[in-house]
Amino acid sequence: MHLIMKSQFDDLRLNDDHEYSADDKGGKKVVKIFKDGQLIAKKIAVKRSIQYFGVTGIEDFLTY
Repeated sequence: MHLIMKSQFDDLRLNDDHEYSADDKGGKKVVKIFKDGQLIAKKIAVKRSIQYFGVTGIEDFLTY
């Protein structure tokens, strides 16, 4: 996985073809996005730091 932009992550999250799950454990929040059961992107938020990650070839899943 590599870093992606927030706009790319939001595009994936708002797509009805993808499922996502959110998890909050002791100050670390993780949102994962899945396509056909495969993890394609995730967001990790710890305190004030937010990072967005996507699989190689994430452009194939974007709608814009």
